[in-house]
Amino acid sequence: MLAFCSRAVAGMVRPCVLGRPRHLVKPVSATRVAGRYLSHQRGLPSLPVPPLQQTCERYMAALEPIVEADELSRTRRLVEEFQEAGGVGERLQRGLERRARGAENWLSQWWVQVAYLDFRMPVVVHSSPGLVLPRMDFRDRAGQIRFASRLIAGVLDFKTMIDNETLPVEYLGGKPLCMNQYYQVLSSCRIPGLKRDSVVNHARSSRPPKHITVAHNCQFFQLDVYSSDGTPLTPDQLCVQLEKICGASQEAEAEPVGILTAQHRDVWGKAYLRLISDETNKESVTAIQRSIFTLCLDGAPRGAAAELHRSSAAVQMLHGGGSRGHSGNRWFDKTLQFMVGEDGTCGANYEHAPAEGPPIVALIDHVVEYTRKPETPGSPAGSPPVPRRLRFNVTPEIRRDIEDAKVSVNSLAQDLDVRVEVFGHFGKNVPKAHKMSPDAFIQMALQLAYYRRFRRCCATYESASLRMFRLGRTDTIRSASSASASFVKAFDDPSKQNQEKVDLMENAVRAHRAYTNMAVSGQAIDRHLLGLKMQAAEENLPVPAIFTDPAYAKALHYRLSTSQVPSKTDCVMCFGPVVPDGYGVCYNPMEDHINFAVSAFNSCRETDAAVLAGAVEEALLDMRRLLDQNPRSKL
Repeated sequence: MLAFCSRAVAGMVRPCVLGRPRHLVKPVSATRVAGRYLSHQRGLPSLPVPPLQQTCERYMAALEPIVEADELSRTRRLVEEFQEAGGVGERLQRGLERRARGAENWLSQWWVQVAYLDFRMPVVVHSSPGLVLPRMDFRDRAGQIRFASRLIAGVLDFKTMIDNETLPVEYLGGKPLCMNQYYQVLSSCRIPGLKRDSVVNHARSSRPPKHITVAHNCQFFQLDVYSSDGTPLTPDQLCVQLEKICGASQEAEAEPVGILTAQHRDVWGKAYLRLISDETNKESVTAIQRSIFTLCLDGAPRGAAAELHRSSAAVQMLHGGGSRGHSGNRWFDKTLQFMVGEDGTCGANYEHAPAEGPPIVALIDHVVEYTRKPETPGSPAGSPPVPRRLRFNVTPEIRRDIEDAKVSVNSLAQDLDVRVEVFGHFGKNVPKAHKMSPDAFIQMALQLAYYRRFRRCCATYESASLRMFRLGRTDTIRSASSASASFVKAFDDPSKQNQEKVDLMENAVRAHRAYTNMAVSGQAIDRHLLGLKMQAAEENLPVPAIFTDPAYAKALHYRLSTSQVPSKTDCVMCFGPVVPDGYGVCYNPMEDHINFAVSAFNSCRETDAAVLAGAVEEALLDMRRLLDQNPRSKL
């Protein structure tokens, strides 16, 4: 995701076949438990404001591997001035502490605003992640509709737990986690603005939505998914409804209105006002925004080589493949979109403002397992209403907006290079056998791969969850450390003994694990520094010099933007780089293999997704080989 301020290889090719469901989330009660959610939330601690001196010291340590010595000296002077007694740093720290005392979470509102709603690049690629599921075992329209109907039923099954407040609380290290994000992903949507967007959530409204949006051939339909008695439609009923939708939209829509949502946010904000000035259009847009989620039924894609199917699927989930692909068969502002292709390609795309990846993945794990359940005959309560086509009146001006959006999304689609690879040699099992954190081990392989490619270390972002705190979102794990720099510089040095290299590896892994623990405990540096900068703006003070310092810009120029998104389903999440000369790397470590998605921009001559993916594979194998050749004594 968005780094602000800026198994055999056949594993994912094998069709997904039905089996006994293992990962269905079980409700904590068979009936509604009113007030359980709020009671849980009130029991969570507030996000702390770290001590100023601690953050300043850790900031300097984070800069050491990525800036030159002379630059570091200048920054050290600025940091000392910033934190001196009676200085601006102390004033801003006191302001942040006051804010923390008066808010549920001193950071969350600022974070959503700055990282997402004020971010004006297209949400496509730059912000919204995609998720690639294993290829399903159908290859025709009938199979597509059958699977899609069960997918809808699975989401509604999960939604029942949200509505009834019976979703099991999650824990990390024995501590309960904030569950708020689960209540934000359904029936919500991003709304474009001229300078800042907003997010609306209709789930808790007086008349919560009872419909989803279905997109087919760039046309949109409102599909009611509950019977008159309030029970969800059965998969059989949903099949009939989806057949009706496909029958009513056999030809592609000449004016794909949905492609507008892929535009630059300022451009889309203006086009949005033109679009909804027509009452019919406004009614259709509102129906999409209010819907529980969007289901995109995609036609068969243009043929991709079998070995590139996973990468082709990632493209389909991230941006749809451009105007000649499926980009018009989307509403990218919608928080949650599921894509089901006629060829068995399936996945999702989500707008990032309301939630992080783990809650989305947990929902999807449940849905995938639900689709594998043996079907139980339902008792339909009457015939559901016919799905309603959402009509748009396209004026010449809107038509020009659509043509501009096509050009924009095609340029973005052509620029993005995505590779999804399955590292099939080992998974979590190997680092765990050596008593190492699998995540830290993979992050050190990324550091080694990057160093081998560019002969330098770079600022690296890894997402850390702050969900131990009320309304917590994320902070940054800075994977590039002095310890990791020592490790990667020594690894290929023939003058170094293997045992020394092992020691450096273990030290780097420990350092990463320590930083991770620090981050999830609310003691990392990045959100604190952001808060101090935001507090200066709140108090109408000049921007402190440490934030205009070139070293701060370097610290936020994440050439490696990474995220571990573990899933019980054999899937992988994917997202674009956050800087023009960077990479986006997401991975899902399974027990005996690792799913990777690597992205880069073709417009940058230095970066190449396939090359980095190959370098990561080589680094992982070399690290294991080093450990195998130098086993620790068991005495």
